[in-house]
Amino acid sequence: MLVPYDALQQLPDETLESLIKEYLFSQVEDGSFSGTDDETLKLAIVKCKQALKQGVLVVEYSEDDESIAIRQHDHLNNQIIAGSR
Repeated sequence: MLVPYDALQQLPDETLESLIKEYLFSQVEDGSFSGTDDETLKLAIVKCKQALKQGVLVVEYSEDDESIAIRQHDHLNNQIIAGSR
């Protein structure tokens, strides 16, 4: 289930930033994001917030394992298409 952007805006700033940091650190592991200093991280958080607002990134809640994560919207579309085959 996708969490609407409006609902994300109702979260405390600290909660949303923690979710974004978790996403960014997962990108460090796969090589998509390489900066971990404070300034780079702050800039990346701002960019992620913009991407969430634009729908490039989305927040997905999994009812199966009760987890929440940020995903690239294109990845979700590809998974849906592949799963319907």
